[in-house]
Amino acid sequence: MTRLLMCLTFLCSATAYSADTKAVRLDVAADGSAHFRSIQAALDDQSPRQTVPLIITVKNGLYQEQVFIRRSRVSIVGQDKDRTRIVFPVLREAWRASHQGSDWGAGVVNIDTGVADITLANLTIYNDEGGLYGNYNTHQFAIRGAGTRIMLLHCAVISDGGDALSLWNREEGMYYHADCDFEGWVDYVCPRGWCYITTSRFFGHNTESASLWHDGSAERRQKLVIRDSRFDGCAGFPLGRNHRDGQVYLVNCRFSANMADRPFYRPPSSQTPWVWGDRHYFFNCHRDGGDYSWFADNLSSADGSPGERDVTARWAFDGRWDPEAQPPSILPYASFPVPKQNSLVKGSASTVLRWTPGLDAVAHSVYFGAADPPPHVATQQTDSLLLAGLQAGVRYYWRVDELTPSDTIRGAQWNFSLSN
Repeated sequence: MTRLLMCLTFLCSATAYSADTKAVRLDVAADGSAHFRSIQAALDDQSPRQTVPLIITVKNGLYQEQVFIRRSRVSIVGQDKDRTRIVFPVLREAWRASHQGSDWGAGVVNIDTGVADITLANLTIYNDEGGLYGNYNTHQFAIRGAGTRIMLLHCAVISDGGDALSLWNREEGMYYHADCDFEGWVDYVCPRGWCYITTSRFFGHNTESASLWHDGSAERRQKLVIRDSRFDGCAGFPLGRNHRDGQVYLVNCRFSANMADRPFYRPPSSQTPWVWGDRHYFFNCHRDGGDYSWFADNLSSADGSPGERDVTARWAFDGRWDPEAQPPSILPYASFPVPKQNSLVKGSASTVLRWTPGLDAVAHSVYFGAADPPPHVATQQTDSLLLAGLQAGVRYYWRVDELTPSDTIRGAQWNFSLSN
């Protein structure tokens, strides 16, 4: 194999922030080693009327607080997903009873109406109401929001009850989630509007209702799209249901043997018929222990007859938003690899590696090759690398370690292969 031939020029890391606008950055540490001890204190330090981006970096620790996001262009980024934990018990029914029927504040993380461009990254957000008090089959939001263009990147969203992830802007809500873990009871992932989820993991605890729920009744094009993800749960967990019109796509997904033989359905309690019919589409989905007939490939029967390669984030949002075209440099490590993980790349014997730089990266140490683990090939300041002399049918491995002023942050290992 021919080694590295040349490095490409630096492509400005595209974030939600314009290049000529300096973001405000605040640090939070529960142990007092930063200016703020709580996430909410950092949020409250800035006026809700501020328009410059706000980045809040959160050191490892347990944050037993509710978070209220009242302004747009906010990113909250943990140091380590498993060790940066926002945990709080809140029961929706109890909250509404004491707040004049309002949902504002009924979640652990609350995103206000009218805000946009919110990113939560590298965090665990956990509503532990059920575990503390034993009431599991109730509404317990980990995240409750009504904004739009909301991103979850490498997060764990967990609830001891139902409706863990409830982003409910019915008319214009758009949500993107990548490399996340979702866990809960009834309808624990239940978006309204448009939602795209990729390379994530789902675990459901209930056996009576569903894991997924979608309200796409405000506009025919609204959809919930889930790609390259895995579903598991307790024995007999059902996959999904819709009380209102919904449109759900599952592409390249894997189901555990525990999944029940029950298609998406409209609950008997629903008073609203599916005006646009049964719109649940599958492609290349398989269940451990054998497939059920109801998730056989039927993607081509959807509006527009899309193919597997058409089902992208941009397509999911009908061209209104393309978060993967310019993902934010907000995680501590390199992310959003191109070629994508486990992908089959068509074309010539050369390819360009691209990645989104880590938040504090000043240089990138690149490892690449057919060996696992791959050897080191370059240390550079650019975030793309052209390689030539690659061979069809060979699986290639690569990773990028981020060099920061204070540390080296090891990246995940990715792989791809070239087709003939």
